[in-house]
Amino acid sequence: MSANPTLDELFQHCERSALHLEMRDGYGNSSPGFRAWREGVPFDRTDFDAPWVNLIRDTVERGVVVCRARIISEPVSDYIRYEHSATPYANLAGGEQVRWLPRQKASDLALPGNDFWLFDGRLVRFAFHSGDGEPAGYEVSEDPAVVKLCVTAFEGVWERGVDHAEYRPT
Repeated sequence: MSANPTLDELFQHCERSALHLEMRDGYGNSSPGFRAWREGVPFDRTDFDAPWVNLIRDTVERGVVVCRARIISEPVSDYIRYEHSATPYANLAGGEQVRWLPRQKASDLALPGNDFWLFDGRLVRFAFHSGDGEPAGYEVSEDPAVVKLCVTAFEGVWERGVDHAEYRPT
C-alpha cells in the first residue's frame, strides 16, 4: 500500500471491517445527484453509484463488514433527506449496513473532530471538508490513541443508531 493510500487501496487491503462515521448535515452542492434531487429532476443513479456499489460489494464478498453511521440534526437538512433517499441505491445495494443517530442522542459521546473511515480497527482515514461541505483533503493515522478514540466513537454511535430501514427523517 502506498504511503498516502487512496480509499480504494484501503478497501482492497481491508480484511475484517471498514467503519465510517459521518457527522455533517451537508456535504456541499457539487453532487449531481443532490442537485437533481433538490430540483426535482429525475436522476438515473445506476452509473453514478456503480463504482462505489461495486467496490463495497467486492469488499463485502471477501467477508469484510462495512458499516456507516450518520449523526444528524433534526429536523434534518435537505442534504440528509437526499442522503436518506439515496442510501438504498448508494450504500445498501453494495452490502453496507447503515444507521442514523439524531445528534441530541450523541451529546455524551466523545467524538473526533472530523468524519472518518476506520479499517480493521488499526488505521483511520479522516476526511476534511470546507465550511460549505465540499471535500478538502484527508489524513491517515495509525496512532493507537487516535484509533482507540475512533473505535470508541463509532461503537457508541452504532449502538444508539437506528437502522436505515426503521429511520424516518423528521
